[in-house]
Amino acid sequence: MTKYFIKRFLQLVVVAFIISVLVFLLVHLLPGDPSVTILGPNDTAHNRAILFKQLGLNKPLLQQYTTWLNAVFHGNLGQSYLNHESVTHIVATGAPIDIELIVISQVIAFAVAIPLALITSRRPNRAFDNVSTTTTFGLLALPPFVIAPIMVAVFAVSLHWFPATGYVPLTQDPATNLHDMILPSLAITAGSIAVYYRLLRSDLISTLQEDFITMARSKGLSNRRIMLRHAFRPSTFSLLAAAGVNIGALLAGTFIVEYLFALSGLGYSLVQAVQQRDYLVVQGISLVVAIAYVVLQFIIDFLFTVVDPRVVRE
Repeated sequence: MTKYFIKRFLQLVVVAFIISVLVFLLVHLLPGDPSVTILGPNDTAHNRAILFKQLGLNKPLLQQYTTWLNAVFHGNLGQSYLNHESVTHIVATGAPIDIELIVISQVIAFAVAIPLALITSRRPNRAFDNVSTTTTFGLLALPPFVIAPIMVAVFAVSLHWFPATGYVPLTQDPATNLHDMILPSLAITAGSIAVYYRLLRSDLISTLQEDFITMARSKGLSNRRIMLRHAFRPSTFSLLAAAGVNIGALLAGTFIVEYLFALSGLGYSLVQAVQQRDYLVVQGISLVVAIAYVVLQFIIDFLFTVVDPRVVRE
């Protein structure tokens, strides 16, 4: 077990290092010149040279990278070119919104998909199973940028159940915050429900045909006990794998929803930074999101060992 986690941790470190290099180079390869945005009408050759010296952009690329990486290790992601706001502060302010969106959306997805899969897998190809499978198949064809405007038009504009834009911070009013976050969370959860349901249903149907399930039935165990105690756990391997990939994708998927609902999360800040060519903000947010994805996969690997200890021996 220890050897397995050491190996995974070393892989995480190597991948994180590669990500840092790619993020650093990607921003430097972007078209445009930050001096144009920063200096505005004062963009002369002389002023540009002074600015590049102040920002360290006149140094060799390798030296720029080592200086930036050292600052990152000390929690300093730089400052915005435009308003001089700390990138670390921008990330610390926006990340809770992204995390809340993802958590709420995944709680909804699991709360719908798992019970639905447990019910339909007991009697596959019946009417309820066919309706559920067809419905979830349709959800796969509805990306967040399609669902979000429809939900706003129906539940915010017509019914006035939820606000169309903005939110109240969790620390200020938890109840109002949860109410405000329901609609954007629902906009990104449809695809998750479909994927989780279809994977778990398929694995449960296969597991229910195994010999140990037949033995459990011969002992007179109830269907509820068989499903929850014997069939569910060995059927969640694919579900965990999909959850890891899906939640990682949502780190980027929430960007669209945040922009549509005017939520000041990392996605909203990133879009603004790209439009304004505020490269250090783009660099900092991209690094944090990429590292968060890698750490998430490390956690999923740990959960695999809980579900199936044989993974450690592979």
